[in-house]
Amino acid sequence: MTNQSDALPVLSIDGASFVDFAGFVREFSRLLPHATWNGNLDAFNDILHGGFGTPETPWVLRWLNSDTSRAALGHDATVRWLEQILRTCHPSNRADIEARLRNARRGQGQTLFDMIVEIIRDHGPRGEDSENGILLELL
Repeated sequence: MTNQSDALPVLSIDGASFVDFAGFVREFSRLLPHATWNGNLDAFNDILHGGFGTPETPWVLRWLNSDTSRAALGHDATVRWLEQILRTCHPSNRADIEARLRNARRGQGQTLFDMIVEIIRDHGPRGEDSENGILLELL
């Protein structure tokens, strides 16, 4: 029996290749032959819509060593990321970012890993943008 994903193009990232969010950005950006992603999660979502070097048809994102990434992009990394966001965010977003930062400092709430996975899954089966057909394999 073959899986649905067996016939799809596969792009892989390796969690053993990075230890922080900047490394994840570099690792994912290497999949984009004609673009560079700057780490903005809204832009990441846009990239998954296609047109930036990822396949225009359904494809598989194979995330090797995803447990290593789960740790690297955990609450500590989320705190550092939210601290950066807080420095430049619009004043109307400050209260939300500060609340998320307080939670992250307590080891609560979504981590960067969780946010990234959620964005990817939104582009897959039963997701908000399921027409993009991205299948996430966490290995």
